[in-house]
Amino acid sequence: MRYLDFSSWQALATTFLGLAVFTLIGVGIRVLMMQTIQQRRERMNRQINERLRTLIAAYRTLGGSFTGELTVDPKHLRDLRAAGLDAGSDRARRIRDAVEAALADILLLGTEEHCRLAGQAASDLAAGRPIHTADLVISLRAFIREALDLGPVPDGVAIPLQGPTRTQGSGSRGKGEGGGRGGGGGGMDGGGGLGTGLALGHRDTHDPAA
Repeated sequence: MRYLDFSSWQALATTFLGLAVFTLIGVGIRVLMMQTIQQRRERMNRQINERLRTLIAAYRTLGGSFTGELTVDPKHLRDLRAAGLDAGSDRARRIRDAVEAALADILLLGTEEHCRLAGQAASDLAAGRPIHTADLVISLRAFIREALDLGPVPDGVAIPLQGPTRTQGSGSRGKGEGGGRGGGGGGMDGGGGLGTGLALGHRDTHDPAA
């Protein structure tokens, strides 16, 4: 306080004005830093949410079935045509297409273990070997539950091996997609609210082109 000048009203006003300007600058810097930190945090949250949303969609594609044929047939459209099969109604080809898209997403956004398992599966598909997705599904499930603070699946819960989701036939595809657009919105939003407000919708990975 010894540096403050109270000898006159002019000096007193100048002193208080200087203190006000100094305080205002300090508050402005603090607000700017808080806004920058908040924006960075929001951007990171959006990235995390998008990553989880993509991996959850991949998990549902690769592990959406507990019964039936749980392997992925590696045949491509050209192989089916060469064999004289009806490619338009071949469900195995549609499952393979969806699995390939899911594997590509995992290689982009997955952890090191996810990438290793997805890379091996993609290599087997490219080499024409049938693949199982159960190990990759287990790894994805553990990661997603940990990311959502859900804890591991209880030890007493017996989970059968999981395989790719069964796609709809070509004849019912239009009806199914139309229903998904009309009434699927609630299903997509219904998976949200798990801590980070994720919209845990199932992204359609079906690619009609081979």
